[in-house]
Amino acid sequence: MNNFGGNWTENKIEILVEYAKAYLTIMNKFAVMYNWELLYFDGFAGSGFINKGNRTKKQIIGAAKRILEIDEPRAFDMYYFVEKETEIALQLKENTKSMFPSKNITVVNTDCNEKILSMSAFLKTKKGKKFRALAYIDPCGMQLNWNSLVSLQELNVDVWILVPTGMGVNRLLKRDGRISDAWINRLEIFLGMKKEEILDHFYSKKIVTTLFGDELVTTKEEKAIEKSEELYKKRLKELFKFVSNSYVLKNKSNSVMFHFLMASNNKFAVKVANEIIAKYNKI
Repeated sequence: MNNFGGNWTENKIEILVEYAKAYLTIMNKFAVMYNWELLYFDGFAGSGFINKGNRTKKQIIGAAKRILEIDEPRAFDMYYFVEKETEIALQLKENTKSMFPSKNITVVNTDCNEKILSMSAFLKTKKGKKFRALAYIDPCGMQLNWNSLVSLQELNVDVWILVPTGMGVNRLLKRDGRISDAWINRLEIFLGMKKEEILDHFYSKKIVTTLFGDELVTTKEEKAIEKSEELYKKRLKELFKFVSNSYVLKNKSNSVMFHFLMASNNKFAVKVANEIIAKYNKI
């Protein structure tokens, strides 16, 4: 059992499930027509169940189980779940095996980035080109490497991504710009950018005259969380033809924690995603 989040955790899963049902409805006709197979990939799958906080003890059915429950108008042909935590991966394997014995399910205990690269390589093969994939990448932090997304460029994959704009990027951006080498390295890997590019995007510099002469002062830009969302979407548009709007995930203090969005090379897919996201942003 893994612990996480508030109402937005449930909403995020509802968005994914609603999209998956629309995806399967649309793809059902084309899969028959072109002999396609449909793959569902979950990079941070968890156990299939989530405890909503330590006080309420409310159990949320996780995305893995919700997706596996979809049978109409059809199910996915293959399910590939990645979970890095050994104990949780074992729980997921047991849960899926007992609840969905007839479905083609693979659970692997490894790093998500490794398996995204493997999926990319597979989809480029002769056999893989007959697959269409829906991917769900839902880290709690900055575990997703930009190079992993680069590997999916120009492929037939719709990718839902939880971007830790507030919980991740913003927390590493110190107000005075004096960011440790370790944090800069993490930002570089996550954003696929060099240190200088990152600092130029999130900080401004100006000369200030003091009693001791002129000093160069570095200041963090206001609305750094919003700027990180804009930057990530801009970067995604360099890889995919279309990127959706974001579902904004906030905590009880109304502070933005994450942005949840989808990237695809299919214009209609993003149109469907935007319609679903708009509905949940009003909740």
